[in-house]
Amino acid sequence: MCLILFAYKVHPIYKLLVAANRDEFLQRPTLSAHYWEDHPEILAGRDLEKLGTWMGVTRYGRMAALTNYRNPNESLKGKRSRGELVANSLHYAGQLDDYLEKVKKEGHLYPGYNLLVGDVNELYYYSNVGLTLEKLEPGIYGVSNHLLNTEWPKVKKGKEGLLKILSENPENLVEQLLGLLEDSDPVPDELLPKTGVTLEWERVLSPLFIKSENYGTRSSTVLLMSDQEAQYVERVFVEGHVSERDFHFCIQSR
Repeated sequence: MCLILFAYKVHPIYKLLVAANRDEFLQRPTLSAHYWEDHPEILAGRDLEKLGTWMGVTRYGRMAALTNYRNPNESLKGKRSRGELVANSLHYAGQLDDYLEKVKKEGHLYPGYNLLVGDVNELYYYSNVGLTLEKLEPGIYGVSNHLLNTEWPKVKKGKEGLLKILSENPENLVEQLLGLLEDSDPVPDELLPKTGVTLEWERVLSPLFIKSENYGTRSSTVLLMSDQEAQYVERVFVEGHVSERDFHFCIQSR
């Protein structure tokens, strides 16, 4: 996942609203969103290479999502897969604050990441680069491959687009959010961040929706969650074909 836009306790019905793009190498084997056979309470896509995921939700109303922190000079040797952090967050049965203390202690085991985990009552953000665990206040947020609310052009544009959609209070909220995530307009060179990759790659990676020969936006996901219900929509882009899965469920008590 390389862009997560979310509104927490802003919408009158949906206390947690997430719109996110997963950017990945196109050949990486992946399953679309489904209820996992080994953890049937989890609804998420699945990376078949490491068996983790980038974003998901449970029948009990917990969601988790992750982006990589971009550092081309970071060594991945001996590090664990970041996707297991999301999977572990979803099937952990205890209190979130206890789990996140464990996550903090094990941050050195993973390459740089941003982790968002919580529900409609409490939402947390942690990065093993920023090293600060935040219990988030109501508001509109965005995170890409730097820290939370870093003013990269794609994050700024995404947050502004999310605010505009929520301000207009559209009936077709899911379609509006998916449309926002499909914005592929590049950023002018003078506004590009400098993240350690080449100028050519800064250009490729600058839009909300990324397109290139071997790497790009593989899927867009929208999550709408109220106190009682959730809707989880995943739109997948594979070799020029678009497919969509739409899940609705009532949130259960443990």
